[in-house]
Amino acid sequence: MAAKKTTALDAAARDAMPDSEFAFPRLRKEPLHDASHVRNAIARFDQVRDATDAERDEAFRRIQRAARRLGVQMTETSWRELGKPTKRMKSSSKPRDPGVARSGRTKAELYAEARDRGVAGRSTMTKAELVRALQKR
Repeated sequence: MAAKKTTALDAAARDAMPDSEFAFPRLRKEPLHDASHVRNAIARFDQVRDATDAERDEAFRRIQRAARRLGVQMTETSWRELGKPTKRMKSSSKPRDPGVARSGRTKAELYAEARDRGVAGRSTMTKAELVRALQKR
């Protein structure tokens, strides 16, 4: 079966959809009428509130069926994996500056000290930059 073309889903079209076309039918959340909306349902799965674990199990199965039907690739095997950062995402985050963590001071406190010491450019500095500038003096 050919994938449906992505179309804008206005309020009237959404209201006209049967409950069975939603990942969460009781809540009428996450429509699954085209590939774009299936990808969106995958990305926002963990943001749906007031759904039981049983509803999440069923919603995940609905999303998997829609993904297969519409040619959307899914690597997750459980709904508990959806919306979680991947290992690649976790490892790509910037390492924290140990000086900032150890400073134990607020940005306002650091700024006040930088002002007292006459640190140039202090008004545009981040907390980490203030810590480094004060360590140099």
